[in-house]
Amino acid sequence: MTTTDRVSTEIAALPDGGVAVVLGTRPEIVKLAGIIRHLGPKARIVHTGQHYDEAMSDVFFTELGLPLPDVRFAVGGATRAGQIAAALEALDLLFADATPAAVVVQGDTNATVAGALAGNARSIPVVHVEAGLRSFDRTMPEEHNRIVTDHVSDLLCAATDDNVGNLAREGISGSSVIRTGNTVVEAVLSQLPHPARRERLLAERGLVADRYVLATIHRPENTDDPAALATILAELNRIPCRVVLPLHPRTLRAVEQHGLAHLLDGLAVTGPLGPSEFLGLAAHAALLVSDSGGLQEECTVLKRPLIVVRRSTERPEAMRDFAVLVSPGPLISKTAGKWLDDLPGLHAQLARAESPFGDGRASERIVAEIARRFAC
Repeated sequence: MTTTDRVSTEIAALPDGGVAVVLGTRPEIVKLAGIIRHLGPKARIVHTGQHYDEAMSDVFFTELGLPLPDVRFAVGGATRAGQIAAALEALDLLFADATPAAVVVQGDTNATVAGALAGNARSIPVVHVEAGLRSFDRTMPEEHNRIVTDHVSDLLCAATDDNVGNLAREGISGSSVIRTGNTVVEAVLSQLPHPARRERLLAERGLVADRYVLATIHRPENTDDPAALATILAELNRIPCRVVLPLHPRTLRAVEQHGLAHLLDGLAVTGPLGPSEFLGLAAHAALLVSDSGGLQEECTVLKRPLIVVRRSTERPEAMRDFAVLVSPGPLISKTAGKWLDDLPGLHAQLARAESPFGDGRASERIVAEIARRFAC
């Protein structure tokens, strides 16, 4: 079935009006959940299928209490260019026959830039949630996605003053930019299990609070490079603490392809976790190790220290109190060991630090602004 055929069979699911919320990955579902709830029946969810594994997609809609997508494409598994092209074509056809009042995209994924370009091409107002992030690292595909999206958007919802400043330096300012805070704050607060449930989660996995490390690795810069992936897994094994490692499908494929399965033997490996269970485990971890962008924000709400295993970051705000940036190498285990030596003091320090990402009302502000500007 061609892209055109897939779309034509689903046009009836996206009536005129409403707000098209275009997403394609797990983090987008999580961060747009509050906006979808506030939009209520006006939300038209369009899933590009960038994350097509059920454990990385449908389970999140179910667990977050969200309606399943009105429209779903199947761009996953293609190259970056292939994903963007297929999603752009499908969205263009969709918007031609069923025109929303606005298009909402979030972050910097292939679905994000495709949604923004499709809306712009049809003169539909584009709303970019989490606008203005910059790593200043042009080797990151996400950096290009977020820059293009910002420059074709009509309403740019920037989370922090740093983000507003980044946009201003590129000539984007005035009434099109609003500072909203980040939707991650309300996402964490709404999805974090209550204390009794968190206690059961730990017991079910044989974990003791503050006596384990939670790690995630999935970015191409770490999984596509066999030496980098081997180094990271070896470093996780050197941390003097139990390490829980939920394996992203990309990471699992890379481990198998590069013959690194033996480096998983000393780790507590699990499949991908739902958002609530992941946050429940993260809230009681001694520390976190990850290359995730979202976790750099979530750790500031959970008050847990994070080792970011990347070359660069677009979230410098988290680095001020809650996280450190390291490349694959000995600094991973050395930093973890140092933190573990003074864990009570470190946790007490972070408990007093404020999250730089807002007060938990970002979704409410964004939807109110969409309604005011675009009469929807």
